[in-house]
Amino acid sequence: MPDNSQVQPVAFNCEGGLVLNRSTFMMQAGEALELQNFEPDIEGGYRRINGFSKYVSVVVPYTSSSSEKVLMVATFGDYVLAARGTGIYSATAGGSSWTTRDSGRTSASKYNFERFNFDGTDKIIVVDGANDPTVFNSSLAATDVTESTVEGSKYVVAFKNHMFYAGKSSTPQTMVFSQPNDEDAFNSGSGAGSIKVDDTITGLKVFRDNLFIFCQNRIFKLNGSTSSDFAITPVTRSIGCINGDTIQEFAGDLIFLGPDGLRTVAGTARIGDVELGTISANVQSIFDDNLSSASEFESLVIPDKTQYRIFFTKDGTGQNSTKGVICVMKGQNFEFAEIRGIKPACTDSFVKAGNVIILHGDYANGYIYRQESGNDFDGTAILGKYRSPDLTFNDAGIRKHMQRVVVNFAPESTIDADLFLRYDYESADSARPAAYALDSSDIAAIYGTTTYGTSSSAIGTYGGASQPLVRQAVEGSGFAVALRVNDGGSTAPYSLKGFQLEYQLGARR
Repeated sequence: MPDNSQVQPVAFNCEGGLVLNRSTFMMQAGEALELQNFEPDIEGGYRRINGFSKYVSVVVPYTSSSSEKVLMVATFGDYVLAARGTGIYSATAGGSSWTTRDSGRTSASKYNFERFNFDGTDKIIVVDGANDPTVFNSSLAATDVTESTVEGSKYVVAFKNHMFYAGKSSTPQTMVFSQPNDEDAFNSGSGAGSIKVDDTITGLKVFRDNLFIFCQNRIFKLNGSTSSDFAITPVTRSIGCINGDTIQEFAGDLIFLGPDGLRTVAGTARIGDVELGTISANVQSIFDDNLSSASEFESLVIPDKTQYRIFFTKDGTGQNSTKGVICVMKGQNFEFAEIRGIKPACTDSFVKAGNVIILHGDYANGYIYRQESGNDFDGTAILGKYRSPDLTFNDAGIRKHMQRVVVNFAPESTIDADLFLRYDYESADSARPAAYALDSSDIAAIYGTTTYGTSSSAIGTYGGASQPLVRQAVEGSGFAVALRVNDGGSTAPYSLKGFQLEYQLGARR
């Protein structure tokens, strides 16, 4: 039997997220040097993400080419609306057909939309940067807003019972707002009007009691209730928003993509400095690699996870290689991870009767998908990867002979993953032990439910551990050691909660 008298244990929680801006010597043990398709879990640890599955079983109809991307997806009432080519269509969740609701929308680009209710009837208005804004009532009857000053608007938002339009190519610095309680009336004597700022508008977002106007190099906010007291003030004149599709209400603030990464409006207004205001410094290298090369950006919020996701779309990059960033608010800190394998052309996040619905339209094959659904990317495995920092246990000059690794994790079903130990910064001359299987066939059963494995056989074990400890004997030695977990992508998610490494001290280098 091994001599355990000199075994030294070191334990740490998985927390802090992906950190790419510090030396491995300065990283905390629970932070991650690689975290792909694992999300910082608000309940602690790093959780392998859910997949996505088809929300409607057939493709959105196309106009001239099956490669046309979906230009809009929006939940509205009991329907999902989608735009592709020159048409707008509706379907029901799980449906097998699409119904045409509007057509002849030439030269349409990506849509923006706003759900609103001015007169007791739920409506949704859509704009596409080229055509008349179009309003759909609860019966999905379409009515165009034919006012020439708002035709071709890219952005639309309801604020103080006025409808605001912006982004018209011929007047990129101007917002036009309607009369109160009427999105299709523009008589200045009845409360309609326009406001011009000194920069090109890139997005609009209502937050609390203000309308925020994001521009290329500035941010403004509008307060007041009517045309007689609307007042515009600058938030910052030195920071702008690169893309309006990245603006989301998140964790009690507004988050958006600035020229130097993700920012919050409160941080920008309070600090006003280009460098200090960013929240994404830990993963700045990912933004540096993608800000200039991405052709489009998409974002969404998963409110029950306090999670924001941003996706970088590049021409010629397939879905499997498309990257994004996950941002999670935990306490007062933001934690990050990388996401790979989702390439959305449009998104919508909506909470209906307490049910969070996260949708995206596909970039190439025309489907509408629901995220946070299923254990794979519509049949493609989710490649999850975790790598710890290189751990020296406070002394990089002493060799450590590893004895075992204790893994604490929270499975949601059986799991299938591999644990690796890598020594001395993964030097080619260091020991590289084979993978150790990380799995769990006996998991906690929840009263009244049954969990199943991939063979559809029940595998819940009454009284099983909900956060089991796996004690894995390991081999190899080095002056530094790192842990890797590679997920097979074929089972339900699980959370890595923490690790304990047990080792004996060797000779000093």
